[in-house]
Amino acid sequence: MLAIGLMSGTSLDGIDAALIETDGEAMVKAVAFRGEPYSDTARAQLAAATALALTFDRPRANPDMVAAAELITRTHVLAVQKLLRDAGLSVADVDVIGFHGQTVAHRPDRGWTWQIGDGQALADATGIVTIADLRSADVAAGGQGAPLLPIYHAALTAGLPRPLAVLNLGGVANITWIGADGELVAFDTGPANGLIDSWVEQETGARFDADGALAASGRVDEAILTAMLDHPFFGQPAPKSLDRNDFTVQPVRGLGAADGAATLTAFTAATVAEALSHLPERPLRLLVAGGGRHNPVMLRMIAERTGLVPEPVDALGWNGDAMEAEGFAYMAVRTLRDLPISFPGTTGVPAPMTGGVRHDPASASAG
Repeated sequence: MLAIGLMSGTSLDGIDAALIETDGEAMVKAVAFRGEPYSDTARAQLAAATALALTFDRPRANPDMVAAAELITRTHVLAVQKLLRDAGLSVADVDVIGFHGQTVAHRPDRGWTWQIGDGQALADATGIVTIADLRSADVAAGGQGAPLLPIYHAALTAGLPRPLAVLNLGGVANITWIGADGELVAFDTGPANGLIDSWVEQETGARFDADGALAASGRVDEAILTAMLDHPFFGQPAPKSLDRNDFTVQPVRGLGAADGAATLTAFTAATVAEALSHLPERPLRLLVAGGGRHNPVMLRMIAERTGLVPEPVDALGWNGDAMEAEGFAYMAVRTLRDLPISFPGTTGVPAPMTGGVRHDPASASAG
């Protein structure tokens, strides 16, 4: 099947749209990828919606949330159209879209997770069957609703020696451990780029710390770092997950811009090292995806604290920017085939389970 995956991460930098060919099992072939950045106005609107969502005791209708959801749907429709144009394909060539939407709040501790974006509207606008709301069923069953990528990581790494680990450095970091027998263990390790991006934007106006240059010019405040690591989340057993806003930049307030960036980058590295102690066995390799793999200072700090060499997945011929979007395309196909996308070792659900809500285009259902 040909499938499109759409991912808008917690960093609010834009939409990743990936097209793959897959059977939802061992066969995966990347076909095309496109990144579509958000405008400053769109980012501000989504950031405001996220802040608002976190004040709610449960997901509910609200004019600002509806407007943000419409923005997400509209921009994702355009991303699909541009991706198909780039690939030289038509709507009829694509079997399914995996639509993640935008996470505005993730509260499995309260029994809910909230991704905005209208799956039915996306299906109607594109004319393609759309699988959306991929996390809610897992949370309703008692799972964490995250991470969901481990089953895709297992497919990509099928030919590599195990045990190995895939580390995704997005707004939040998560790790997938794949054992020699195919066992999956996965969980969020802590903040990755999210806190650093917030700090750098507040202090310098830049969206992120390009090449880790600001952190490289600063000094890690070890006392603050130690205090940040004294958080109950890190002592919890896996599986576990975070909302991007569970941690803030408040601990580094008062530091200079460079020292704050250095300390927050070291925090990400230290939390990855801490995560390794929760794995069943030390991995032979640490493969790295997500935006953080472009930050050489972060990778150096991870190497120093873990004793493993972080290997950007691009060296294996994969597109590290596309992997999350590809993963949701893969999960959409698995959903069509009634195959599980979450597991006891990855989200904490009692048994392997399917997920996602299917939306057929209005024209198709009418015909």
